[in-house]
Amino acid sequence: MSSTSAWGGSPNPIDRVWEPGLWPRPFCFRCVIPLVVVLAPLFLAGCGTLENGRGWGQDAAWPVDLERIGRAGRDALLSPATWVPLAGAGVFALGDLDERVSDWASEHHPLFGSQSGAADASNYLVGVLGAEALGTALATPSGDTPGAWALAKLKGGAVEAGAVAATGALAGWLRDGSNRMRPDGSDNESFPSGHTSLAFAFATLANRNLDSLDLLEDFRTPLQVGNTVLASGVAWARVEAHKHHPSDVLFGAALGHFLTAFIHDAFLNLPEDSRASRDRRVDFTFFSTGHGGGLALEFRF
Repeated sequence: MSSTSAWGGSPNPIDRVWEPGLWPRPFCFRCVIPLVVVLAPLFLAGCGTLENGRGWGQDAAWPVDLERIGRAGRDALLSPATWVPLAGAGVFALGDLDERVSDWASEHHPLFGSQSGAADASNYLVGVLGAEALGTALATPSGDTPGAWALAKLKGGAVEAGAVAATGALAGWLRDGSNRMRPDGSDNESFPSGHTSLAFAFATLANRNLDSLDLLEDFRTPLQVGNTVLASGVAWARVEAHKHHPSDVLFGAALGHFLTAFIHDAFLNLPEDSRASRDRRVDFTFFSTGHGGGLALEFRF
């Protein structure tokens, strides 16, 4: 149900998170079984602690570290997973490129075979990514005793659930404000794509959780790349299904990654270890000269 009293006749964006149309329909177990087989070994790491001796989720939300919040916002904004799709959305918004690509994809449906197949695939893939985000969170080391483990999981899970809920709410609010017609003309909730926002939110959480697991990089990296590929598959499926323009899904990808990465990194209070620092491939600094100043961008490869 939607609330209208406090929002001037528009649905409350918080209530929009729970609208049935926003979330994918239940997915088949055949899509989940391979995922369970792959992730099963990770659950062996669910006990124990992180490298700093604390459990995953144990320090979630408290204490509040304003410097960490600032770093998290900067890193999430400057991450290529945010600004690359955001820039791409701007390119597609120019001229009629958005419409031409959307029409071509829905007519030829090169990847999923049909519009209905693409729509079903987007639902299934979002479900798989959601299951992996949950599974990897449960697999993170959160303590050696059942009580400590359960409390840490509740605290950490609340932060990650809050990140997903915030992503869904903001995507719903933006759709209400943009009032953009879908390519198939079914309604005016095209921008941004809710499916894509959720897919990249789940993929970001799963990849962050994998960073907290003691895994070989040869195993961790393919899983993280695979999550990004699955989320990208959701984005393309929404275009092939004629439900969104390319700019809708690209903006949704940027939104899902940025908001989820920011909330996760700002409020889970996990160790900012060397692996996290290697993820910061873009940085900026201000500098002054005798005649003025400037902004220096640093890219690390």
